[in-house]
Amino acid sequence: MRIILYTGKGGVGKTTIAAASALRSADMGRRTLVMSTDTAHSLSDSFDTPLSGEPTQLVPNLWGQETELTTTINKHWSTIWKWVSAILAWRGLGEMMADEMAVLPGMEELSNLLYIIDHAESGEYDTIMVDCAPTGETLRFLSFPEIFTWWMEKLFPIERQAVKLARPLLKSLLSMPVPDEEFFDSIQSLFPQLDSMRTLLTDPEKTSVRLVLNPEKMVIKETQRTFTYLNLYGYFTDLVICNRFIPESVTDHYFDYWKINQEQYYHTIEECFAPLPILTIPLMEQEVVGLDMLRSVADKLYGEHDPIEFFYRGKAQYIEKEDGSYILSFDLPYTSKEEISLMRSGDELIIRIGSYKRNIILPRTLVNLQAKRAKFENQKLVIRFEEESGQGEKQTV
Repeated sequence: MRIILYTGKGGVGKTTIAAASALRSADMGRRTLVMSTDTAHSLSDSFDTPLSGEPTQLVPNLWGQETELTTTINKHWSTIWKWVSAILAWRGLGEMMADEMAVLPGMEELSNLLYIIDHAESGEYDTIMVDCAPTGETLRFLSFPEIFTWWMEKLFPIERQAVKLARPLLKSLLSMPVPDEEFFDSIQSLFPQLDSMRTLLTDPEKTSVRLVLNPEKMVIKETQRTFTYLNLYGYFTDLVICNRFIPESVTDHYFDYWKINQEQYYHTIEECFAPLPILTIPLMEQEVVGLDMLRSVADKLYGEHDPIEFFYRGKAQYIEKEDGSYILSFDLPYTSKEEISLMRSGDELIIRIGSYKRNIILPRTLVNLQAKRAKFENQKLVIRFEEESGQGEKQTV
């Protein structure tokens, strides 16, 4: 079993790349499923074939799935949705409006990720490729299992007991819909599913994330932040894909400025995401729709490579909590201590090694902390973040 998640800022082409990669995998003889966890589905547009909430066979060895809200809610959230709807109706909303408003933010996207568990356990597929929602939403849902685990362990038993004691009073005095035991059982049943999902998606032998971007400033910034958060939550990234690179064969002077800018930003991408490998896809000569164009994209992207291979093993950076402080560390082989210097500017950490530099976008957890100590031992740079004001100082390791 191999699971690959493709994510990136909206509009960078991750759906096209997920579809092309899945088609290449199927052409190589693997039973492959490509599915979308984005509420704005476009997989069917890429294949130019209608898809539904259940896997639909597209070509030999390839199935596609675009989940449907009604099916998703009934499968994972039915009891919770009904109670929220009842609460909203009690507060005066019309029945239809209450039903619509009861679909809580993130409910559908998170449920879509749970489909991965179902497909992985079914044994029907060798490879699952996931066209994820745009980066911000994806990160929120990938972090949800960790947050949910804390809530289940710390607060859930207290809340369940409190509601049990207050239920008669709330029903008799306020005529308020009160969650029953079925409601709490439904939430509790989600816990092992989310735990299994996190275990599967953080398994470095099965799962990896691929970052899709365009050589543009704002896109690179957002993708940097995504990369750091993926490391923070324990997800492994094995490849960066730079899409819509204007090829040298384009000689029209209209594109001169864009070509110069893209070359500069490509160097920035190399600095920001080292040591991850980077593969590029040229700006295609026509819209990428249908099997022929998807195969062309896969050929240009992977060449002789297998799309399911691990292009990089391990993590490029690690974030851990230790005695109230956060430790950020990087493997820096073939480097000496004298070559390394650090500089902090706002939410950005700049690491210089000789004439090369690497920019790290810090997660919110670390932005308000001070980089207090840094050391270089056993080919690893380790930086300790603690609570203290002041930024912008240059530090020599």
